[in-house]
Amino acid sequence: MATASTASRITRKIVIAVKKAASRNKGWYDLHMAAASGAIAQRLPLVDLVAEIRDARIPLSSENELLRDFPALSKRIVVMNKIDLADQTQVKGWMRYFEQQNCIPYGVNSHNKDSVKGLLNFIQAQVRGLCKANHHASETITIMLVGIPNVGKSALANSLHQMGRISAAEKGRLKHATVSPQPGETKDISSFKQYNGVFHAQHLHLQIGSHPNIYLLDTPGILPRMIHDAELCSKLVLTGAIRDGLIEQKELARYFLTILNLSDQYKKWAKFSTNEDRLLSFIEHKVEDSISSKLEMRQKKQHMMDHTQDLIVNDVRGTIFDTISCFDGNIELEEDMIKLMEAELVALREAFRVPQGLGEYVYNRVVSVKLLDLYRTGRLGHYTLDTLPLTLHHPI
Repeated sequence: MATASTASRITRKIVIAVKKAASRNKGWYDLHMAAASGAIAQRLPLVDLVAEIRDARIPLSSENELLRDFPALSKRIVVMNKIDLADQTQVKGWMRYFEQQNCIPYGVNSHNKDSVKGLLNFIQAQVRGLCKANHHASETITIMLVGIPNVGKSALANSLHQMGRISAAEKGRLKHATVSPQPGETKDISSFKQYNGVFHAQHLHLQIGSHPNIYLLDTPGILPRMIHDAELCSKLVLTGAIRDGLIEQKELARYFLTILNLSDQYKKWAKFSTNEDRLLSFIEHKVEDSISSKLEMRQKKQHMMDHTQDLIVNDVRGTIFDTISCFDGNIELEEDMIKLMEAELVALREAFRVPQGLGEYVYNRVVSVKLLDLYRTGRLGHYTLDTLPLTLHHPI
């Protein structure tokens, strides 16, 4: 299919750029990640429960491959974080999929207090059930948090810890995970120290419950040493698991635009059109018994102007809507898709208020960085990039 070849062409460029950076020792896998992998592998058989944090936008692609080496793990909680950024119509399907894989799924938004509180209650209930089923005699349960970089693992650990403290006296003593905004830079492996090449636990966990005492063991994000699949690599870069500096921002922005252009998301943005005829048409369809459609149009535009913090976002939405709507090519064809993406990148210069006279390279970089930021914060729609496996059995 032509559209698939367009995406493939872009993903190949991303993979080539990432591999080149890795060959110059500027990749995603360094000595720190290698050491953390060894420490996690040593500790995994000793913990009571594993909670794997995944990115709900890429529920399969964000799998921690290290866990494949431990098929004997009795039960694993798969926490799909960032569900607020994923396609909500697909979340339930992924929950069913993980249940069929003998995992315990849960969806959470780590930036929402009530959502994190729900996860805390869920984990505590799972631990109580585990203790009851196994007649667990220990007064202490350890849960290891694992995941790839930038899935929000350490932020979740700290939030769960804060909510699950037993007393004010513990508030000053219990340790916090060190969170970095850059993927793969959570340096504190929290409970692992190396002596003579051997990792030892120090039992400085994050307490989240009592009766029994429940402790979280946070770990650094881990990626495979090599990533051979082009699409997988592209998804990891787009969602921020692999840091942006390894590739040209324009290529990453083009990859996102391919996804956007092939979706129906832009059709929801007709109300932000900068074309008065299209905006008027939208209002005429949406406002019943309007006294004056033109007056409604002016009021609508003025209302948008009053919300200055949203103005640029709405202009970006309107610009993308207008550019796609006016395009007379066939995006099923690779050449036409490329033309559309180039037209969008040029049109977005004005929407993003990029100053003139910066030069073509700077234009593309500024627009691309801003566009990717809007995607990653969910302001340009919610996308689930992974497709549900065909093996998913739907209930009758």
